[in-house]
Amino acid sequence: MPEQSEDSYPSPGYAWYVVGVLTFVYVFSFIDRQILNLLVEPIRRDLKISDTQMSLLMGFSFAVFYTFFGIPLGRLADLRSRRSVIAGGFALWSLFTAGCGVAHNFIQMLIMRMGVGVGEAALSPAAYSLITDYFPRKKLATAISVYSMGIYIGSGVALILGAAVTRFAGEQGAWVLPIVGTTHPWQLIFFIVGLPGILLAMLLYTVREPARRGRTAGVAQTPFGEVARYIWENRTTFICHNVGFALISMSNYGATSWVPTFFVRNHGWTAADAGYVYGAIVAIFGTLGIVAGGRLADALTQRGYRDSAMRVGLFVTLAWLPLSIYSLVPSGRWAAILLAPAVFLTSAPFGVAPAAIQQMMPASMRGQASAIYLFIVNLIGLGMGPTAVAMTTEYGFGDRNAVRYSIFIVTFLGHVVAAILLWSGLKPFCRSLDRLTAWTAKTG
Repeated sequence: MPEQSEDSYPSPGYAWYVVGVLTFVYVFSFIDRQILNLLVEPIRRDLKISDTQMSLLMGFSFAVFYTFFGIPLGRLADLRSRRSVIAGGFALWSLFTAGCGVAHNFIQMLIMRMGVGVGEAALSPAAYSLITDYFPRKKLATAISVYSMGIYIGSGVALILGAAVTRFAGEQGAWVLPIVGTTHPWQLIFFIVGLPGILLAMLLYTVREPARRGRTAGVAQTPFGEVARYIWENRTTFICHNVGFALISMSNYGATSWVPTFFVRNHGWTAADAGYVYGAIVAIFGTLGIVAGGRLADALTQRGYRDSAMRVGLFVTLAWLPLSIYSLVPSGRWAAILLAPAVFLTSAPFGVAPAAIQQMMPASMRGQASAIYLFIVNLIGLGMGPTAVAMTTEYGFGDRNAVRYSIFIVTFLGHVVAAILLWSGLKPFCRSLDRLTAWTAKTG
């Protein structure tokens, strides 16, 4: 894809303001998505559900609707105002997050989590497309990595908020609120994190809709059939990229969902202490890792490595493997120490992975291709990760305290297979870049 002059892009200051707004929204999405992870025990107790049912609320119920609605909403991002798509999704998922606070059984909570998934599906395909039209290619991985900081800031804040409400719950009884009546402290937290987003969605209208770069003059949209054909022509790249990064995501979500419980069950920590410590690790080291991954990819690109995004993913996946023993060490303190570099490394790929999709796809197909990437990454990662750990614990070992072994097995195997796929995808990715150049010359 020919590089456009930096002079043709919006001013860097405004471009980074847009990234700041999108990152803020992404932080909110991950607070709303991950808030359940430290509320496992009070929700299980009050809704009378099992570990596996809880994992379905944390992962599968959200992921199925997030992934399946992501494709039509990604197409909508290719056709309509991207800021309006994001604003509507933000308001919707915030409403359903607040709705989790009125759930009184498993089915009601399941429905609310499905609604959160539908709303959040509107965000990333449109955000990736917007950022790609604000930044030249040599800065794209860094820009998308900064946006992707929202994953780790939001997850960390969710754990810390969960820790605070867990400690608060030990000091206070149930609350009686207008309209909703008697409310448990964990239900109150859903109102606190959900309701503000309904109003904050208006912040998106401070973002200007940029021109869609690289789009053939007069072409307003690309039929999904043409997108599917283009992806099929690049199928080796897509399989190695999407499934490889999805398995890292599975490892990541499997750990994030159950590490607080691991500290409680295996090391005798309080839920509040586990939330504060793990939340701080995720917020700090996850944020540093994802930005470092983007910076490294951009540095490699400027040195002539066309497959820099795939290389960064492969490198950090291999570097993570020795740290996989964190859940097996006998000391909770050493487990937390090993978690810091482990989180740093496992977070690094999630800015470069979507940047690679933007680099290899025609402009008119980016939203739909991003939605397909998110479909696969979240269906495997978020859909399978938490449940794989829960089912290994519950049905494989039959012992709640075996969660430490379940975390190790799921995360280690996920990273090994991911490394094989990413290594296999290096050359096909370069061929896909050549194919895009030929496609652009032919259609443009």
